[in-house]
Amino acid sequence: MSAPFRFGVNMIATESKAEWIEKCRRAEELGYDVIGVADHLGVPAPIPAMLAAADATERVLINSFVLNVPFYNPVLLARDIATIDQLSGGRVELGLGAGYVQAEFETAGIPFPSAGRRVDQVAEAAATLRRLFADPEYKPKPARPGGPPLLIAGWGDRLLRVAAEHADIIAFTGGSTSDSGRIAVALPEQVDERVAYVRGQLGNRGDSVEFNILVQALALPDERAKVLEWITAHLPEGAADRLEEIPTLLVGTYEEMAEELRARRKRYGFGYITVLETNMEKFAPLIPLLR
Repeated sequence: MSAPFRFGVNMIATESKAEWIEKCRRAEELGYDVIGVADHLGVPAPIPAMLAAADATERVLINSFVLNVPFYNPVLLARDIATIDQLSGGRVELGLGAGYVQAEFETAGIPFPSAGRRVDQVAEAAATLRRLFADPEYKPKPARPGGPPLLIAGWGDRLLRVAAEHADIIAFTGGSTSDSGRIAVALPEQVDERVAYVRGQLGNRGDSVEFNILVQALALPDERAKVLEWITAHLPEGAADRLEEIPTLLVGTYEEMAEELRARRKRYGFGYITVLETNMEKFAPLIPLLR
């Protein structure tokens, strides 16, 4: 039997404290299980935003979706995350990524490491966080023994190997990324290959690790052309007729979308679905259909 679905929304903008509180409470009211906070320049800083989201809500988990690991000292990050976990009553989910937008590093005055070095930094951070949170003498102590669940996002072999070794949740980015930040959307057969690769790396951990996917766009039947126009630059050649199949998109009626998500859970194992804040209200009717 498949594990129950979980649903997250990734918050990416706010103009005021009141707006942030209202959006977070609305996400909880709509039935989302997780509120995520992105980590890019030009959007709210993840650590204070996570704490504010936790303070505004009662039930939902709060996650970093995902932290740009090369920006952080792992020991100092452990302190921040443990503190938020304490103050939220154990509602933190910690998401880590390697970072991929070179311009953000340049703007911050931080050297942009090679892709291999960035993956090494994720592995080092994950190991450090696990070690510190497992230490019974470590303070501040996270609310949950062993610390928050660890999510690692990736697509390439090396980063997915790190995720298979360390993560409780593996977030498939749904396509390859370039240093400019552009994502090339993956077709179903490419996602099949990535999922199979991860399952091969997981070994006997396979049944205990959750798979996540970020849905980039949602389109009801009369919105298909609009989504196609938006996504065309990111699609492989010949994929325009396959929008309904692409795992990072949802196209159709709500009943069709719900059935497609069930099929994707069976095919790929994607039981944890995250949507962007811009689609929070539009996606919400799917939540009761899939409970």
